[in-house]
Amino acid sequence: MRFELTQRYRSPAREVSDAYADPDLYPTLVGLPKLGGIEVVAALGDPVTQLEVRFRFIGDLPAAVTAVVDPDRLTWVQESRPDHAAMAARFRLVPDHYPDRLRCRGAYTVADHPDGSHRVLRGELEVRAPLVASKVERAIISGLEEYLAAEAPRVDDWIGQSPR
Repeated sequence: MRFELTQRYRSPAREVSDAYADPDLYPTLVGLPKLGGIEVVAALGDPVTQLEVRFRFIGDLPAAVTAVVDPDRLTWVQESRPDHAAMAARFRLVPDHYPDRLRCRGAYTVADHPDGSHRVLRGELEVRAPLVASKVERAIISGLEEYLAAEAPRVDDWIGQSPR
């Protein structure tokens, strides 16, 4: 399933792009809907050129999905490679469990807009689960969309409080 999601920020694009490459941002995102257990696993380079963050899906799933997938095992590491000059990054999700059932990769760009900035995420999510793959994909994308809507104001707040 291909997806494109857009987040809107009050902050300028450069600051938003830099925030997502800063490992100090991620602990402040705990408590947002659908994704939990946010933990920075690795931050390599200075400035950061590779960032690995573990997430857990904590949204509701249909009974047909939970019959074949244990919700407690829906965890993954998001590997991202920021391109500071382009205000962009490539990412992929590496499942901690079910590596043969989930594949996701994509990229995002951050750009200035008159009202602040926008971050556009484009990617492809593939779930391999007999009979329920499309339901799981829709649940994950829906949960991601809800999470990202709640994440943007938190990122703006973090930018406003961070010494620069």
